[in-house]
Amino acid sequence: MTRLNGKVALVTGAARGIGAAIAKAFVEEGAFVYLTDVNDEGGLVAAGEFGDRAAYARLDVRDEADWHGVTDAALSARKRLDIVVNNAGITGFENGATAHDPEHASLEDWRAVHATNLDGVFLGCKYAIRAMRPVGVGSIINISSRSGLVGIPGAAAYASSKAAVRNHSKTVALWCTAQGLAIRCNSIHPAAILTPMWEPMLGTGPERKARMEALVRDTPLRRFGRPEEVAALATLLASDEATYVTGVELSIDGGLLAGSAANPG
Repeated sequence: MTRLNGKVALVTGAARGIGAAIAKAFVEEGAFVYLTDVNDEGGLVAAGEFGDRAAYARLDVRDEADWHGVTDAALSARKRLDIVVNNAGITGFENGATAHDPEHASLEDWRAVHATNLDGVFLGCKYAIRAMRPVGVGSIINISSRSGLVGIPGAAAYASSKAAVRNHSKTVALWCTAQGLAIRCNSIHPAAILTPMWEPMLGTGPERKARMEALVRDTPLRRFGRPEEVAALATLLASDEATYVTGVELSIDGGLLAGSAANPG
């Protein structure tokens, strides 16, 4: 499996969940991967599983100095950066339930979500382009969300930030082509993917199965997606199989946005 053989990748939010799955898939396809996160313990453990095919670097995606340092270090050590996956994101509910609807959300909470989800992607794209420009080729993959394609009344900041990621990905794609660069930028839009983010809602008791079924009742495939299924899409976009694909959005949602929540059967 060498679809990414010889390529160097950087994945944000890679300590767990979708980011960790993408890093694993990239390593298995032959890439050297920088796993980045603010969860140092989790990031070091995740990177350690891949031996000399990966390394961990602390990166707060909101901090431009961090981006400058990490990309410079990657270029110094590996001489190139071929793939950047802007995956790090927050919902705004990490510290418990709080108002995130359009009427009651605080400006502070609104800005905090956008700082990670949107500013982090802006900086990731900015430094990816600069790192890839000398070679003129690369793949930027931004993890948006199904929530960036529809309104989410109870999570206004999250939906807004992910919608902005969708649009910015297209802007980056067009900028790169206008610059004569073969640097592609695309977005992936997962719906309900079974990651640690869902665990507080699912619990571990006997009602877990019923809660899971309720949460995906409107999904035609009637199940949660798996992180490795998102990673498969990211691998395609990162590979030379997708060199004519830029400025697109790929939904991975079990059919949720196909137009009907009814069971196909």
